Amino acid sequence: MGRAGPCNHGSDTAKLSAVVRGWEHRFGARVVTVGFSTLHLGIATPPGSEHEALLVAAEHLAFCPDTIRQSSRPYTLAAYAERIAGAHRWDFWWD
Repeated sequence: MGRAGPCNHGSDTAKLSAVVRGWEHRFGARVVTVGFSTLHLGIATPPGSEHEALLVAAEHLAFCPDTIRQSSRPYTLAAYAERIAGAHRWDFWWD
């Protein structure tokens, strides 16, 4: 993410690291790759229910809005939640 944090989103990498640490405890998240504006996580136990996936999708929106707002159509929280339910990989990118 570079030393200044992700592009166009904020510069506090400590806060982002704390969020990822929380996902590590809750979902077994592991950093697979990290780049200047990207983060790829492996997820051991992804959200299983629709409700849980929707809650996690809201966290992803706060963490990295571009991942939802500029990803696959439709650009809705519910559609994104469907994509991450049961997914063992979460990808983030900051435009």
